[in-house]
Amino acid sequence: MFGKLFSSSKVNDFAKNLANDIAKRYPPAIANSPEQMISHKRLTTILEESFSRAAEFQKEQKLGWFGRAKLVNEFQWQLKDTGYDAKFVEMAAEGLLVYITRGPDAARSA
Repeated sequence: MFGKLFSSSKVNDFAKNLANDIAKRYPPAIANSPEQMISHKRLTTILEESFSRAAEFQKEQKLGWFGRAKLVNEFQWQLKDTGYDAKFVEMAAEGLLVYITRGPDAARSA
């Protein structure tokens, strides 16, 4: 039990892949530039698809509160390191947290 609790390499790898997937579909250069905008609907779709994958990962790995916190924290750092501004990082992290704790239906009503 303790080995699984403190083995966070799967969580770190997944968070990195999740952030990289978002960066491919919504690069920081576009996210941070007011001139280059994509539609709100397209951004929502990108994030919801990524967060749905995260919710499945959370169920498969049976992450407890510590694992979910680790996932969200690592995801935030990956987004920051990729070059997103603080506003986007905070919004994306909050969305991820809602998805992995309450599910996509709760996220849509929030």
